[in-house]
This record gives sequence, C-alpha cells and structure tokens, in this order.
Amino acid sequence: MARRPAGSSLAVAAIVMVAGVMMSVRVQSAPSYAEVFYPSGGLRIQAYLYRPEGEGPFPAVIYNHGSRTGRERQSVPFEHIGRLLTSAGYVALVSERRGYGRSDGAAWPEDVGKNRGRTVARLDEETDDVLAAVDFLRTQAFVDASRLGVMGWSFGGIVTIFAVSRGNAFAVAVDQAGGALTWNTNADVRSALTAAAQKSTTPTLLQVAENDRTTDSITTVAKILDKRGIPHRMVIYPPFTATSPLSFGTGAPGHMVFAERGMSVWSADALEFLGRYLAGRLPASFRTGDRPPGGRRPARGAPARSRRRPAAPAGSAGGTGSPAAD
Repeated sequence: MARRPAGSSLAVAAIVMVAGVMMSVRVQSAPSYAEVFYPSGGLRIQAYLYRPEGEGPFPAVIYNHGSRTGRERQSVPFEHIGRLLTSAGYVALVSERRGYGRSDGAAWPEDVGKNRGRTVARLDEETDDVLAAVDFLRTQAFVDASRLGVMGWSFGGIVTIFAVSRGNAFAVAVDQAGGALTWNTNADVRSALTAAAQKSTTPTLLQVAENDRTTDSITTVAKILDKRGIPHRMVIYPPFTATSPLSFGTGAPGHMVFAERGMSVWSADALEFLGRYLAGRLPASFRTGDRPPGGRRPARGAPARSRRRPAAPAGSAGGTGSPAAD
C-alpha cells in the first residue's frame, strides 16, 4: 500500500518520491507525506512534506530534529510530528539537514566528532539548511509564506533559536530543550545561544523537563527574551520517566519527553502557542472548553509568565520516538 503524494505543485528543484505507509498500533494511521529534496548552498537536502486536507494556502511549520548518534544516515520522517501539525491545519516540513538521512554533506561524527570547538559552526551551517527550507516552502502554492513557524528538539532547538536570530522569516518558534545536554560542558554553545537570544524578535515557546540534564539553556534564553520584551512563554514540566530504552544514552530521562512517547505532555502547549501567531486550529482532542491548554492566554505582544505543567504518564502517547541528543 503506497502513500498518496502530498501535492502536485512541488518546486522543479524538488524530487518527489512516494513513501510507504507505516502504521502505529497505539495511535491513528500516520499522515501522507512526500519525500522532497531542496537546495541549500551546493547541497541537496532531504525532507518530508506533510499537508492537511484541502486546497490551502496553509500556514507551515518547519520541524528540526535532534542528533541521532549512530543513526545519522537513517531517514526518519517523524510521522508523529506530521500528524500533530497537520491535525491543526499546518503544512509540516521535517528537514533532515546536512549529514542526516539522504541529505548531502558529512555526517556529524565525520565533521565534528569529539571536537567541541566545531559544534557551533556546524549548527550554524545546519541553520543554513533551515533557512533554505523557507525558500523551498515559498515555492509551494498551498503554503501561506506569510505564516511560517519553526520548532525543534535538542540540537534542533538550538538550530531553531539560531534561525530566528537571523531575521524575521518566522512568525513563531518553539524550542524544546535546545542545548540542555551541552550547556554545562560547552562554553561555545552557551555563548552562541545567549547571543542568538539577544538578536531574536520572534515570539518563542520554551519547553523543558525538570529532569533533563539542565534547565539552564531554556531559562537563560527566557530571561533574555523577558528583559528585551520579546513575547515568549516558558514551560518547565515535572520529571518525566522514560520507558526503555531509558534515554538513548543521554543520562537525562527528561530529555525524552519530546519524543513521541511524551507528546501528551507538551503537544497541547505547542499547538496553542503556534496558533496564537499562525492562526491554526486546535484539534478537538486538545480542547478543554473555552480555555486554551496551559491556562489563560497572555495578551498578544506581552511576555508570558513561566509555568510548570503536570506530566502525563510516560508512553501514553504511544510509540518510542526517535533519539535526539545535543
């Protein structure tokens, strides 16, 4: 059984391939996606393009994965992210970035390895791939290029903050534990994230679990945005207990809350925040009367107060997710 293509108006530069259906035993069937390739500098970047039902144009969100040590060259479409975002009326583009999946470029171990001094430069280059994805989305007739968001987990969270620091292409951002695994051991990452937060003017949701390796990478960015008057919300979730495999070698079970298994903890917060700035719809399964998930909505343009939310039991969202680590 084959997936149907996500649309017929893909850019000439994109190579569209139909992917096979994968089903989850605990959640609804995964949405259709088109495998596409787009240019980034001289590289060819693999990505997965999901679109909602209908003609559009739709707002779109680019999702940035974290690292996956030892599995860099496996193609991972993050179908749970595609399902989440399309259910709210968004086009979703999951980019593999350079060195991942079937994208061009050296894989992380070949390029960076144990050379911590290369970490920020490499993430800056991967940010180029994210901004190139913006150019690709602008060629799609079913995408409203005036309503673009960006979100990412772990290394993908760092790349997300880097991307919004470079301009105003994005109306909203979601940073999920960006830098949490490297903050305490890499001064370059601390400096680069701090500098990026000083430049960003994009409303940002910051999410992390109490039992990640640290919450400092998130709280530091939140303090900077607060001081600068940039709309934001920070959510620190109670300790998350991951099921086996515990934490993919990160030594931080809370980091795995942003895998598929933890979606019931954070997904409503993410959709509510994205919806403020992209005017997406909140799926019925996330609605609680007239009150948005996470409490009362702060006024547009005002920094949101940090809050902690109760965690859901691990595994309640189904699946194991894909490993991501700073």
